[in-house]
Amino acid sequence: MPFALAVAILLILGGCASLPPGADYPRSASVALSHPQKTRLGAQFAEAERQHGGQSGFRIIPMGADGFLMRMQMINAAEKTLDLQYYIFRGDDTGRLLTYALLRAADRGVRVRILVDDGETEAGDEQLALLEAQPKVELRIFNPFAYRGHTTLWRFVEYLFNAGRLDYRMHNKLLVADNAIALLGGRNIGDQFFQIDPDSQFADDDVFAAGPVARQLSITFDEYWNNGLSIPAAALSGGKPSRDALQEHRQDLRDEDRQARAERIDYVQRIASGEPLAAVLAGRSPLIWAPAHLLVDSPDKKKVDSGAMLGRLMQRPVAAAVAAVRSELLMITPYLIPGEEGMRLFEELRQRQVRVRVLTNSLESSTVLLAQAGYMHYRIPLLEAGVELNEIRSLLGNAKGSGQSAAMSRHGNYSLHAKLFVLDRQRLFVGSMNFDQRSMHLNTEIGLIIDSPALARQVAARFDAMVQTENAYALALRPTAAGGTPVLVWRTRQDGKAVEYDVEPARSDGQRLKVKLLSLLPLDSEL
Repeated sequence: MPFALAVAILLILGGCASLPPGADYPRSASVALSHPQKTRLGAQFAEAERQHGGQSGFRIIPMGADGFLMRMQMINAAEKTLDLQYYIFRGDDTGRLLTYALLRAADRGVRVRILVDDGETEAGDEQLALLEAQPKVELRIFNPFAYRGHTTLWRFVEYLFNAGRLDYRMHNKLLVADNAIALLGGRNIGDQFFQIDPDSQFADDDVFAAGPVARQLSITFDEYWNNGLSIPAAALSGGKPSRDALQEHRQDLRDEDRQARAERIDYVQRIASGEPLAAVLAGRSPLIWAPAHLLVDSPDKKKVDSGAMLGRLMQRPVAAAVAAVRSELLMITPYLIPGEEGMRLFEELRQRQVRVRVLTNSLESSTVLLAQAGYMHYRIPLLEAGVELNEIRSLLGNAKGSGQSAAMSRHGNYSLHAKLFVLDRQRLFVGSMNFDQRSMHLNTEIGLIIDSPALARQVAARFDAMVQTENAYALALRPTAAGGTPVLVWRTRQDGKAVEYDVEPARSDGQRLKVKLLSLLPLDSEL
């Protein structure tokens, strides 16, 4: 990953903090819709909220394609406001379809606010900025680069002089419609995250939310939107795009939408059906109503973490919830770099005989070799502490619980991206936070702890399916004959037979060599 590698090198070289470009650009504060109950969505869920004693309603969205459809249908259903906050918003097929849906929503009078991070932008992602020519759309960029192109070298040079600022990223993922319903979790916007790209699929989860928690999520969006690090896109481009540029973009988006429908692409055809949102609204897919605790970092988390200002750090309540587990912790995290504090937490749980089971990426499924290199140092200590480690394979033997079709799973490019913790099969954490040092200290994050045994059991069942040996490697320590350092082995099942590897499974020898070289860098605090 170019961004992660650049950060790694630059943090060794050092760098100074600075103000983001456009920090002094004129902007106006805005807030969420004040009376959501006056919209159709707000009225429906206000009544449901009363019937359930003020609790919030939830539904887990495990299928990647359903995550895309739910976003499209929430955008189509909005009457007054749409708020979107994402780490990545790609300009690929699904990203452009969502862009066109946002433009149509603005055309019918919906106010659209879009806040995106600037750490992982690619050529083509700037297509989103053209929407600002529509008066109802406003786009802000969190902690942006001054350089607006996509040449890695020039981005690297800017990092060189501004690593202290540009190392700090907004990792939140959130969509709120009419301040009445919301979608949050680990998914970014893009074909990979919706598991429809044959070249690469990222398994993830969203949680659909209605009730009080949706309004609380809107408050967090407002806090980020009005923060000084959220820079109007016009400040970076020299002004808003022209109406002619928007009209040309509108025509391109319309043509792409028509072509996708003509080609009868499955997920495009399903948009018109209204599912899965229609089933939720009609009660065919009932929500699970439960108490929930919203956890979110302050937009100025870096200053809060250093003690320079007061604010929220969500890793503390997450750690407290994990520490309170009595019998079993299930953890799904794509990146596992626990650091000293995380290791202490695992060790304390094991000392109390709590069963700790973890599912993370294997080397062959990993798309971020720096993170994998950091994780490698912890495997033997974790196993010695009694933690059960499972690493997902890039080629699944069984698609159950994977979030995608069996046909897509056969491509063999599966990678874990979900962030889910099941606490005693009674409570569930879902959000954007990985169990790594970057999520704990450098990125802003958001998530929910939901007090629902029903939801916890749903995720636990999927966890159990995914750690089956046809889908994952079970890591173990094999004693040596001489009583020396035990050997790390990977156990799995292929073609119906048990297999044990003492050489780490990888896509190639070159991948093994790269990750071993990266593991020599002292970069845990950045991963």
